[in-house]
Amino acid sequence: MGNKERQTQAKKSAERPAQSEVRVVFLGGLGEIGRNCAAIEVEGKIMLIDCGLMFPEDDMAGIDLVLPDFTWLKENAERVIGVVATHGHEDHIGALSFLLEHIPLEIIGSPLTIGLARNRIEERGMLKQATFTQVSDNDRIQVGPFDMEFFPVTHSVPHGFATAFHTPQGVILHSGDFKLDMTPVDGRLTDLAGIGHLASDDGVRLFLCDSTNATAQGFSASETSIGQSIHDLFRSKDGQRIIVACFASHIHRVQQIADAAIANGRIVATLGRSMNKNVQLARQMGLLSIPDVHLRKIEDIEDIDDSRLCIISTGSQGEPMSALARMATGDNRWLTLHEGDCVILSSHPIPGNESSVTKVIDGLLRKGAEVIDSSTHRVHATGHAKAEELKVLHSIVRPEWFVPVHGEYRHMTEHAHLATQMGLAADKVLICQDGQSVVLSDDGLRRGDDVSADYIFVHGKLDDLDPSVLVERRVLGTDGFVSAIVSLSIVGPNVEILGEPEITSRGWVHGDEGDQIRKEAMHIVRTAIENALKDGKRTRQELERVSRRALGRFVSQRTRLRPMIVPVILGAHEGTEESGRS
Repeated sequence: MGNKERQTQAKKSAERPAQSEVRVVFLGGLGEIGRNCAAIEVEGKIMLIDCGLMFPEDDMAGIDLVLPDFTWLKENAERVIGVVATHGHEDHIGALSFLLEHIPLEIIGSPLTIGLARNRIEERGMLKQATFTQVSDNDRIQVGPFDMEFFPVTHSVPHGFATAFHTPQGVILHSGDFKLDMTPVDGRLTDLAGIGHLASDDGVRLFLCDSTNATAQGFSASETSIGQSIHDLFRSKDGQRIIVACFASHIHRVQQIADAAIANGRIVATLGRSMNKNVQLARQMGLLSIPDVHLRKIEDIEDIDDSRLCIISTGSQGEPMSALARMATGDNRWLTLHEGDCVILSSHPIPGNESSVTKVIDGLLRKGAEVIDSSTHRVHATGHAKAEELKVLHSIVRPEWFVPVHGEYRHMTEHAHLATQMGLAADKVLICQDGQSVVLSDDGLRRGDDVSADYIFVHGKLDDLDPSVLVERRVLGTDGFVSAIVSLSIVGPNVEILGEPEITSRGWVHGDEGDQIRKEAMHIVRTAIENALKDGKRTRQELERVSRRALGRFVSQRTRLRPMIVPVILGAHEGTEESGRS
């Protein structure tokens, strides 16, 4: 921002009458990829910006999904009036159905975004908790004290929005996920003119902007360039069955894959529940054009020669239960891979999914398939703005204050640096993390109170799994467990051990050496319990603590392993049972 622009912005702020403060609370998506969720407080009411989920990392054993922490929202449930869903990706709308279990919401978004969200909400039986408000490009609506304006942006799912909140403290602009694609598949450009008019007219007091690709130099490739590359691949694979995996929400990619298939005389079939649902929804809305004559259900392809088939599948991120992963293990009920099949992964692994994708690729290769991915061919273009695109947007927005959002900490740090390169003073840029908040007032932007923003783990039907369970799973998965069972006889004041302690284990030691170690452990535990009884310890809690400590020290010294220690005392006076790691 040049001197003239800064002076103009400062003058606007100075001329604004004293107004109530506006707070922005970050509940997820800052310092990670996923869980995108923020809240804006205006005049005592709360409007969310997105409510997304995160897929588990490698060390989250058994976890299906990771959600934002809803504690603060539940504590303020009567003040929460809705959520702006910026676009239809799971990391932005996937947690809505979980929040609806606690708070009814008005969900505001484009028709496609609402359609995608509605499918997920219906699957969890939460439709009665939700109301839906559809908005179109450049609409401006009022919901309670929230005056919101929606600017179209290009992304890897159609109909995303940047959202301007016209607040008592000026405009807060949230970019949503975006890129500057000058030749998008549907012709819907990021509305730089509209955003520029907003910046010139009202000015942008606070800018919240996508940071995912801040460390990537240059400009992102146009989505249409990927279509040409896919066409070329289809022409070169004449005679082979082609399976293409991509995000089910990437309707423009699905369109280009289908176009390439049809141009090369192939029939298209979709595979995977979310792919089937999204294709059906997009066709109904007129966002996807695949003539009926070229489209078959997966169960109706047996009579079609392999050379005339194109399967568009889910599973590009290596999800264990996805259609592609099941192909790799030979467990897909609809499709069995064979020698000569060509599998195209039209995506790039999300950070954290690299190992899962690699495992699926290895499985596909073992089945004899040819595998093509973004490391060797141009089959994917990012949906997020790279560094030069971010600079362009900053040059148009010219905000007074800036907070980078959506990305790992390194992405946000680099984005903050880019903002200062574009003329914004370093003291006008704040890097925040999940659980932190900022307050916009007449005096500027300051840090506000923190709120709870822990990871909430979903495993099966459980959506509030204690983090300690993960610690236990990691211990069990690396060093196993050892249990010491001691039976006591209590007759009046006399207490004695019945028989020898029983030492059982899983994933620890085995064989002759293991038998000898267990015998030594029995002696250690017996001696420790006898000494504790002599010292007057009688409760189960006391004796289990003694057993755990003695066995834990022995196990660590004897084997240099740290399995979970599970003491069990039978016959003692009741106490609080504990179990833990040595």
